[in-house]
Amino acid sequence: MSILAVGTVAFDDIETPFGRAEMVIGGAGTYVAWAASFLHPSINLVSIVGGDFPKEELALMNERGIDTSGIEIVEDKKSFFWAGRYHDNMNSRDTITTDLNVLADFDPVLPESYKDDPILMLGNLTPEIQIKVMDQMTKRPKLIVLDTMNFWMDIAMDSLKEAISRVDILTINDEEARQLSGEYSLVNAAAVINKMGPKYLIIKKGEHGALLFGEGKLFAAPALPLAQVKDPTGAGDSFAGGLCGYLASCNEINFEAVKTGIIYGSAMASFCVEEFSLGKIKTLDKDIIQERLNRFKSITEFSL
Repeated sequence: MSILAVGTVAFDDIETPFGRAEMVIGGAGTYVAWAASFLHPSINLVSIVGGDFPKEELALMNERGIDTSGIEIVEDKKSFFWAGRYHDNMNSRDTITTDLNVLADFDPVLPESYKDDPILMLGNLTPEIQIKVMDQMTKRPKLIVLDTMNFWMDIAMDSLKEAISRVDILTINDEEARQLSGEYSLVNAAAVINKMGPKYLIIKKGEHGALLFGEGKLFAAPALPLAQVKDPTGAGDSFAGGLCGYLASCNEINFEAVKTGIIYGSAMASFCVEEFSLGKIKTLDKDIIQERLNRFKSITEFSL
């Protein structure tokens, strides 16, 4: 049983108050796959890169149990590139450069062996691409998770709503939840969005944790206070990877399972932000992850 992840594999140039990292590995698909690989042994990744993408990075993915045969390589073109600068509060950023390069021609065709994967994670891509991927599955996956952003709400709301209507879990931040629903209160926003189709809505609030709405219930998950935060890039995608990695091991996907999945996702996101790019994530092992999960548990346990 594999997790199918669809998203960008790219280069980033990142500047934060704590330094700069030039031409480092990034992309939503990259972070999702790496984070999930520590919780589930088989990940299938669909993306597109140029001939400039390091072959050794693809080899490292394969060693982690990430099948990269679904990554199209266009040898005579360049990979997607994003450059950004974070403000002092690390919660907002300015995009300096976005070079779509090969991503402008991304038209994913799933390998036959991917089409019956039971877990589908749709990274932040155009709604049209997300819909096309869902249409290629031979049967509806056990779980479909979709991530999106306000940009698609600005220019492709109708197709985005169509994509959202077909998924089980939607992950967005608080500003996006308000824009999508037209409601300021996140409780009211969640009620509107759940009616659009997704059984569960996860609203990410960065350093303030995450909210889960579904089945008429609410769960608030904390973020772990960290002594060092160097780079928030990829945190949301690492969260999604951790969430899917945990849920892939569950016999039943219900509110309680998603609650626990959020903690696993939050743990993976907390590692991501401690170093630039994949610097921290690549050093993880099961013992380190378990210790981080124990820390999450210790800050949320109490008795009445």
